[in-house]
Amino acid sequence: MTSHASTPFQLTASERELLPSDEDVAQYAAHGWYLSKKLLTDEETETLEAASENFYAGHRDRTLPRHPPKIAYWEPDQGPVQRHNDYIHYEDDTIGRILRKPLIGAVAARLAQADEIRVFQSTMIYKPPRPGEQSNIVPWHFDRHYWSTCSSEDMLTAFIPFHDCDEELGTITMVDGSHRWKETGGNDETSLHFAERERAQLDQMLQENADFNNAELRKIPMNIPRGHMSFHHCRTYHGSGANVADRPRRAISLHLQDGPNHYQNFWRSDGEQVAYNHDVLVRRTASGVPDYSDPEFCPVLWRS
Repeated sequence: MTSHASTPFQLTASERELLPSDEDVAQYAAHGWYLSKKLLTDEETETLEAASENFYAGHRDRTLPRHPPKIAYWEPDQGPVQRHNDYIHYEDDTIGRILRKPLIGAVAARLAQADEIRVFQSTMIYKPPRPGEQSNIVPWHFDRHYWSTCSSEDMLTAFIPFHDCDEELGTITMVDGSHRWKETGGNDETSLHFAERERAQLDQMLQENADFNNAELRKIPMNIPRGHMSFHHCRTYHGSGANVADRPRRAISLHLQDGPNHYQNFWRSDGEQVAYNHDVLVRRTASGVPDYSDPEFCPVLWRS
């Protein structure tokens, strides 16, 4: 794969007008989420949808050298469930090129107050129009739980629908201000991905943490116009409901890391060492640990 280190990190005057204002940055810091201005053109969202259909039909510009044991990777034989495909920015050049748009990185940099933003992971998601499909319901969780091998507390995620996205389609929903809560649980279960835990357990954990923080459980559905996207802090609780519309919900979850983020060892209480999917893919640092700045898998989106 070609390195993207030579990308010019520049914005046009019209793109600079799309950056979060000081008030927006303060709102993100207070509430843990941000709904952007229109960052993608209609042509770009059309291209994303067409490329996604090509991908589902079998197109790959490259494939991962190996599949990590916990990768989310829908194949047609899995049927009409909610589809998740990790590393879409790596396997599909058309989609990857749009996701590397410097404007997206610049918005994230403003929100995280960082000098550099890199891709951490990207997952393409297809939520079929099946109201009773249980896989469509994403339980309450926050991303930092399964990024325990990351050193940063400032990572964030952009949720990028390819179309207007509302509650009928099962849009992403934020728990307002939850990124500022203190946690009640320990490291063992919380370091597991939400797909490895029971939905009832996650619902209970959310309520317990709200009670512990004497906080109101204020759930904010993100009604996202086409070309816009939502951003949320790595500790913001979020989830999504059923798709009760007559059409699929198509989106990409683009996980982003700030420049200082690096690998850190993390063990559970039973001595098991936690691993992230990257750990069997990315290059090694001079000290022999996974390099989360590997440009093959974690390209730079923005550098100021």
